[in-house]
Amino acid sequence: MITEKLQNAINEQITAEMWSSNLYLAMSFYMEKEGYCGMASWLKKQSFEEHAHACELASYIIKRGGKAKLDKVDVVPNDFGTPLEVFEQVYEHECRVSKMIDALVDVAAAEKDKASQDFLWGFVREQVEEEATAAGIVDMVKKAGAAGIFFIDAKLGERK
Repeated sequence: MITEKLQNAINEQITAEMWSSNLYLAMSFYMEKEGYCGMASWLKKQSFEEHAHACELASYIIKRGGKAKLDKVDVVPNDFGTPLEVFEQVYEHECRVSKMIDALVDVAAAEKDKASQDFLWGFVREQVEEEATAAGIVDMVKKAGAAGIFFIDAKLGERK
């Protein structure tokens, strides 16, 4: 059985994941409008991944006998700047998500819930990859410059 404190913390993360999903979807729409269809596709897939995380967290709460809840999801921005600025924002956001996941692990540890710690460590490991991927894209965009940006756009469009 999951404790109420941990259930509430994970439910807050569910709402945060849905906000992340909306953020990446808004970025996708923006990049498509700007003519970067590959980047738009990458961001849309990222949006779906965040949505899947919310569902995974909700299923976990339910399996542990708790009640999954989705709170009001705040509005996301709709203007993001250059491709470099977009992916710098992606990187910064993934770093914030990592801190939120770390805090969840801390709650699970304080509640002495080893099953939840184990479950949440999967998200900790995934965040290492998310941060590295976003940082790598920022680096590629910086190195590509104006002449290479459409190569990067095409490369990001290959994401499965």
